[in-house]
Amino acid sequence: MRRKLFFILLLPALLHTAHARVKLPPQICDNMVLQQQTEACLWGEAAPNSVLKIASSWKAQASVNVGPDGRWKTHLHTPSASYDPHTITISDKDGVTVVKNVLVGEVWFCSGQSNMEMPLQGFNRSPIDNANITISEAINYPGIRMATIAQKAAMEPQEYAEGVWKESNADNAPEFSAAAYHFALRLNRTMHIPIGIIHCSWGGSRVEGWMPRNMLEDLGEDISMASSTAPGIMYMKPMIMYNGMLSPLVNYTIRGFLWYQGCSNVDHHDTYAERMAMMVDHWRSLWGLGEIPFYYVEIAPYKHDRTETGVNGALLREAQFKAQRIIPNSAMITTNDLVKPYESGQVHPSNKTDIGERLAWLALHKTYNYKGILADYPVFERMEIGGNAVKVFFANAPQGFLLRTGGYYGFEVAGKDKIFHAARATPMMMGGAVMVVSDSVPEPVAVRYCFRNFQVGNLTSSGMPAFPFRSDNW
Repeated sequence: MRRKLFFILLLPALLHTAHARVKLPPQICDNMVLQQQTEACLWGEAAPNSVLKIASSWKAQASVNVGPDGRWKTHLHTPSASYDPHTITISDKDGVTVVKNVLVGEVWFCSGQSNMEMPLQGFNRSPIDNANITISEAINYPGIRMATIAQKAAMEPQEYAEGVWKESNADNAPEFSAAAYHFALRLNRTMHIPIGIIHCSWGGSRVEGWMPRNMLEDLGEDISMASSTAPGIMYMKPMIMYNGMLSPLVNYTIRGFLWYQGCSNVDHHDTYAERMAMMVDHWRSLWGLGEIPFYYVEIAPYKHDRTETGVNGALLREAQFKAQRIIPNSAMITTNDLVKPYESGQVHPSNKTDIGERLAWLALHKTYNYKGILADYPVFERMEIGGNAVKVFFANAPQGFLLRTGGYYGFEVAGKDKIFHAARATPMMMGGAVMVVSDSVPEPVAVRYCFRNFQVGNLTSSGMPAFPFRSDNW
């Protein structure tokens, strides 16, 4: 009886202790990667009005007062990147919480739709090139870690999102985002430091799915907030990814963003650039780290309206290209040379190695100052018409274009009738220019390159493929 009475008297204290223990977000966990040489944010919950002591194995310390609501947030200075495994100890009056095997390196936030989500093991009937090789070698890159955020729809911003950090090995790698992993792999191989990836994507999502309610309500009648709760395809709904997946992560200190999305906005190319710019500006304001890099992927050639020759996809790519001009510290990689001829009906191209590596080239050149690594692609600059030929000039092609057996494909020219015909393209001997001619168009007035839903191109300068373009505005 005494023992039972003692337990009854002790129970409130036990319950208080259990409630008061420090609660950390799922991403503040063993195997995490912290951004180097910064004030990395840590946050969570603990006993209201208590005091937490935080200490790291690299000697950085912090003391934080927990608010009346039980929430706390602080910053911990991080050292230079290294492979040394660290610990973080968080102490309160009720005990100690230890986070183990922490690495310090570079952290990138990767988001978008299914081509970012696509794991190394591939999707059903959508394989990844050389996946088995990549997965079998994953154990050789212990400095790569990835936290994959669980897909969750929410009408209001959530405090936490599921998804813990996992090390690179053959058991974990199959579930890693293929594009993000190859980005991390190239950075890791070049910089020889740990790379952390927070992967937060949802297949099929529109750019509006990653924006907040108040911003969407200001956009106009084409965005129905009621559709978020109405029956329908979940991934097409506005704001639900923002609330359920992105909002809980904004405290995590990162270096920059990677974005791979656009297919679900193909029918709204006229608003895409502006809305993506709004999204980026809002994300940067949430993280509060200034104009951190935003690097993104051009959507691949695909039969977007069930035709290869339509231009819906080309118009969205054009909007993506223009977005670089209105989003500070942003850049896009081109992809029109990376699909295989038989992939016109495959919205998930199998080559994710080059996608990740091209994103890494942008980061290495523009963020990490590896100026010897090329990162800029040939861009249409102007044209000159002489007789039946069009001379097309490009920026970012100082070495000119390679003389290619079989010539270049993907070019078209049109006359005043605005009907485009396939054309031959020959590189000029001097400068970044090509001469374009079609026997079907004796008096050309406009030129296009790979401006179709599905048209693979092969125009390169120093190995860098040219962006698709059109000289007209028809």
